[in-house]
Amino acid sequence: MNFDVIVIGASAAGMMCAAEAGKRGRRVLLVDHAEKIGERIRISGGGRCNFTNRRVGPENYLSQNPHFCRSALARFTPNDFIARLDARRIPWHEREHGQLFCDDSAQDIIDLLRDACADGGVQWATGCAVERIEHRPEQAARFRLHTAHGRFDCAALIVATGGLSIPQIGASPYGYRIAEQFGLPVVAPRPALVPLALAPETLLPLKPLAGATLDARTACAGSTARFRENVLLTHRGLSGPAILQISSYWQQQAYHGKQTALSIDLLPDLDAAAWLAEHRHSRLLLPNLLAERLPRRFAHEWCQLVVGEKLLARPLAEIGKRDLETLAGALNGWTLLPSGTLGYAKAEVTLGGVATDALSSKTMEAKTVPGLHFIGEVVDVTGWLGGYNFQWAWSSGWVAGQFS
Repeated sequence: MNFDVIVIGASAAGMMCAAEAGKRGRRVLLVDHAEKIGERIRISGGGRCNFTNRRVGPENYLSQNPHFCRSALARFTPNDFIARLDARRIPWHEREHGQLFCDDSAQDIIDLLRDACADGGVQWATGCAVERIEHRPEQAARFRLHTAHGRFDCAALIVATGGLSIPQIGASPYGYRIAEQFGLPVVAPRPALVPLALAPETLLPLKPLAGATLDARTACAGSTARFRENVLLTHRGLSGPAILQISSYWQQQAYHGKQTALSIDLLPDLDAAAWLAEHRHSRLLLPNLLAERLPRRFAHEWCQLVVGEKLLARPLAEIGKRDLETLAGALNGWTLLPSGTLGYAKAEVTLGGVATDALSSKTMEAKTVPGLHFIGEVVDVTGWLGGYNFQWAWSSGWVAGQFS
């Protein structure tokens, strides 16, 4: 069977691209190895899909080329996607940090995309594994796909296979293998937006703190990024939104072979040194003072960890200046060295992917292989937590749909 465009991957980016190409009158086939489409959309945002963010710009993305995403994001914006929801009267709401969610269900987004594909006459081949791709650059149908459902030819091939995160719903490295088949470089994939593990020797003294949730600001040596959200201490290490956010930057440093520590500001609204100085002559015990700003159990256990048992029973007026300076430094910059991540099973997305230097930012087409496009998470563009990765899917898919 002959098509103008074949999209591999019924992902958010893949369905957007297929719908856009179909809208232009192209004969489109959407192929996916899974029977059920849109699982990543369905499970996101607690089932309500954090479909975009009010504030989206290149600064919200990580890539070897941080400017690559600029063109696509400018041509299909969050407002453009919101307009599609409004046109279908899909109710949505805004949460903190500009995050936008469906009021009812992520299924509303899946239905929107499926209907857009139907309007464009897109054909589907689900439960269809691609076994081999043949390149025939001298022919009008430059690509031939040998699949479990037979042989399909096309002039333009779009790869929207996603990354390696959440393997339990079918993630695979197939998109990277396609890139390598055609000689395109791939930035080594790593888990991103992922909880961080701590080594046993670091974790053991922190065991009494497990389960504590804190409003904190995270930072990573070698990066100017800062994230103010919750931090959760677990029996395996560190989690919570502020940790997931900074984990991508920690992974970037690890990719370059750097052992990088995290800094956690436990009092992000306070200068801890000035605050302690105000209470320099107080008869309050240290844990009791810290409990004014931190969870009580955490304050006691953490204080013992940082300044030692001998100071816990002393009022502030009897604690030396050097010990208070140590405490202040740790309050505004508690340093921990992660040993790794909890892997793709716990990661929201994948960092790395098809190198952006090999692609056109205006069309998402491979510079050396006419007709071959890569979109969405398979590309080395990774957004922050909060709807940014879905917006990249919409924007990159929309762009490829205009040029395939």
